[in-house]
Amino acid sequence: MAWGPDRWRFYRLVAREIARAARATGASLTASPDILARMRVSGLVIAPHDLRTSDATFADDIYAGLFVFAGRSLAASGGSPFDYAAPSPEWADELYGFGWLRHLRAADTALARANARAFVADFIAGRGDPALARQTPVAARRLISFLCQSPLVLEGADHAFYQNFLKAIARNAQQLERDIRRGVPPQWRLNAAVALCYAGLCCEGIQPILRRATRVLSRELDRQILTDGGHRSRDPRFAMELLLDLLPLRQSYLSRSVEPPMALLRAIDRMLPLLRLLRHPDASLSHFNGMGATDADHLATLLVYDGALARPLMHAPNSGYERLEGGRVVIVADVGASPPLPYSVNAGAGCLAFEMSSGPQRIVVNCGLPASGPDLRLLARSTPAHSTASVADASSCRFLTRTGWWGERQLAGWLIRRRGAVVLSGPLAVAAERAEEADSVTLAARHDGYAPTFAIVHERRWQLFAAAARLEGRDAFLRQGKGRNRGRQRAHDVAIRFHLHPGIAVRGVPEGLELASALGEVWTFRAENAEIALEESVYFSGLSGPRRTDQIVLHLRVSEDVEVRWSFERLAAAPPRRGTSP
Repeated sequence: MAWGPDRWRFYRLVAREIARAARATGASLTASPDILARMRVSGLVIAPHDLRTSDATFADDIYAGLFVFAGRSLAASGGSPFDYAAPSPEWADELYGFGWLRHLRAADTALARANARAFVADFIAGRGDPALARQTPVAARRLISFLCQSPLVLEGADHAFYQNFLKAIARNAQQLERDIRRGVPPQWRLNAAVALCYAGLCCEGIQPILRRATRVLSRELDRQILTDGGHRSRDPRFAMELLLDLLPLRQSYLSRSVEPPMALLRAIDRMLPLLRLLRHPDASLSHFNGMGATDADHLATLLVYDGALARPLMHAPNSGYERLEGGRVVIVADVGASPPLPYSVNAGAGCLAFEMSSGPQRIVVNCGLPASGPDLRLLARSTPAHSTASVADASSCRFLTRTGWWGERQLAGWLIRRRGAVVLSGPLAVAAERAEEADSVTLAARHDGYAPTFAIVHERRWQLFAAAARLEGRDAFLRQGKGRNRGRQRAHDVAIRFHLHPGIAVRGVPEGLELASALGEVWTFRAENAEIALEESVYFSGLSGPRRTDQIVLHLRVSEDVEVRWSFERLAAAPPRRGTSP
């Protein structure tokens, strides 16, 4: 870890986390017994609707002792999954969150209900790892899952199980209340507030919790949901998952004849159009800042609430995303700065990256975030994993990593275990503007993420011509040579990457590259003032896991101001294959 602003940010983060841990200890020691005594659930009133789609075939895997979560699997061999070591932290989050109960409910059999009760009973009895179960977002997901799936779990249950189930809900709510009081990261606080509002609406005996949770929910939604509907983390997955909880929560307020808070209504109305901005015609979201594979059914369910004919936003200046459309071609670009440090646990160093689709076929993509694996996830967040330019294979953001002298490595490891690999610093001056003409739409943007280390500012310009199905691009690299950067004016290697979707076949032709999609479209790629190379890449966002793919890379060496031009253009008709007659 080099001396400079990043190191001081690191130590400020250490100080804040130590203070938060001290507050947590103090809150647990001084928690009022009277407050906790009120957390006694005497019954369940409603079971909220779970908008997440379910798959009854998952029950078959459960019968066979196979538990597949977050791209990892565990064979329990007839035992309880809570008795085994988790294959990955993300797998454990899924297991202890109990969202998978909805798949057993979809099976709608006596065996599925018995299995669900058995797994819940195992957890209530204390089997498993308490540390994995008590993470705030996991506990919040578990509380919502227990409430939504209570008809499945309680049908046919005896009185003793019913009472134990209610006690487990109360303990879960107690923990989330403590977490909010002692101070947790803002996204966790929002998760906890949502879950506590569910509990206050669904349970008898804990009515005071609803008033407190509604106040926290309103405050956090107003703080975290931006004017254009994006979340402060800039993470499309977090926004989608949050909406899947907020929409049933709104209905739960109405079902109990309680007026939903205005902050909840405003957030829902703003967030749905932004998801349309990020959506490609193949019904998946763009791979920016924490987004991996999209569950198309979940997204389709959400967009029904926005109206089938609703048009997407084109311009989201607060969230830092832009959308260009022309005919069948869609461009979605990241033109925003890094999110604030507390929100950046999944943020990527993808400033000025973009994705391009033609109809339902993705052409240019980012690698996307894999479902699990801390090393792979950090790699997927790097600038070279995005369709943008990188200098010296470095990222335009600096992530919290285990570097530095021994003591710093230990502190960094402690912070990563508690809060994840947050972004310590990234582009500060990010600007974007767009213009629309009769035959084209243009987007221009720039960022200074490489200025402190390499004295280079990156500018990118996209111009989409709808009638010709042509995207013209320009990347400019401007040297900044004043002050402390004067000594860094030596030449640096720059790579401009265009990661291709695995469904695209590419080959060299005299004028550049030819890209063919499975749908029969053929595109040409050309570039000026840089060497074109075709290299291997990996697409982390496949529904079945990572897949090998290709990337177009433009290599150049920057010692002074330089500009590279490139273009993607769709051919009017697919050329005949070699060796065949037209």
